[in-house]
Amino acid sequence: MARRSRDGEGPLSQPAADSSPRGGAKGGAERNVTMSKKVTVLGSTGSIGRQSLEVIAACGMEAAALAANSSVKLMEEQARQFKPSIAALADEKAAADLRVRLADTNVHVLSGLEGVLEAATISSAGTAIAALVGMAGLRPTLASIREGKRVCLANKETLVCAGPLVLEEAKDYGAKIYPVDSEHSALFQCLEANRDRGEVKRLILTCSGGPFYGKKREELAGITVEGALRHPNWSMGAKITVDSATLMNKGLEVIEAMHLYRMPPEKISVVVHRESIIHSLVEYCDNAMIAQLGAPDMRLPIQYALTYPKRVTGPSTPLDLWNCGPLTFGTPDLEAFPCLALALEAAKTGGSAGAVLNGANEAVVGQFLAGKIGFLEIPAKVEKALAQIKPVQNPTMQDILDADKAAREAVL
Repeated sequence: MARRSRDGEGPLSQPAADSSPRGGAKGGAERNVTMSKKVTVLGSTGSIGRQSLEVIAACGMEAAALAANSSVKLMEEQARQFKPSIAALADEKAAADLRVRLADTNVHVLSGLEGVLEAATISSAGTAIAALVGMAGLRPTLASIREGKRVCLANKETLVCAGPLVLEEAKDYGAKIYPVDSEHSALFQCLEANRDRGEVKRLILTCSGGPFYGKKREELAGITVEGALRHPNWSMGAKITVDSATLMNKGLEVIEAMHLYRMPPEKISVVVHRESIIHSLVEYCDNAMIAQLGAPDMRLPIQYALTYPKRVTGPSTPLDLWNCGPLTFGTPDLEAFPCLALALEAAKTGGSAGAVLNGANEAVVGQFLAGKIGFLEIPAKVEKALAQIKPVQNPTMQDILDADKAAREAVL
């Protein structure tokens, strides 16, 4: 079965306060949402961004604005193909190069954070795909939310670090947030028929187990960057691939689901499912389980976030049940992969603990990818930051930014 890539560079707030995945006690999703034809893609040169553009083209939509960090060549190609009004690169030098390359077009090239924010708020686009990697995606995502847009959220760090604040902003500005992560899209779909959240026993996130499933902790000491980047099912960006190898990605997804669906962490479980066919499940109080199945292809959840409440023909790979093989399930090993345990503890702690967890993890994964630390030092350094930095309950945005900065400094 062909692999399709996914990365973060992944309805939140709803449609409206009560009609999204996070709806209240009676939170079934309302089908009064309109589909926007014009879309801005934040993180267009990343894996999710590239696949989003495939879906946009296949579904007859238009890209009103594109934004990325520094990939000049690919951004030029995308701008010439999709003819957006704005193409923004956060890197000033890269943007200057792009401006020269696109001088013969009508594309307005912008630079820096302000340029990315202008792309995020362009008035002609009713929808924004938030696929920038890490904390860098927080401000642009909030900017789109404050314009009342439909936000297709692939940047899980936005909710991990600032979930309550982001969702409150979405409620205040009438923005509608839909999950792009395959697991959270699956949960959304499994919850659609439910009219009373009190009937939900638990949410179950599936986890491929990464490339090292079944290995003991002592076997992970010599893991190389190359080995960590070899995911069995998905082709992804480097950072999220390492997070999948450590199981930190699944821990971040637990925190994201906690905010998205207003569920306490004790009602969210993780099951290892090596085949990545079942993307998540919901267990109800009568012990019935509803699961969403599909080929491991990120274009499907991207499309559902873009077109909800409609289902339309799209480019994703169909699932061949007759040839996909047996489906297996197992328990994650928290001793061999302590990052998941650290994330679960941060979920229970709440407040700014998510920002500390994420900031420390982003920094140490960067160190690992640069060859500066070993694989087992990733959880050790994250644990150190969580122990060292006292969490703030009910944090302000400044508290969250301070926690992120302190966490990164703690793991230097």
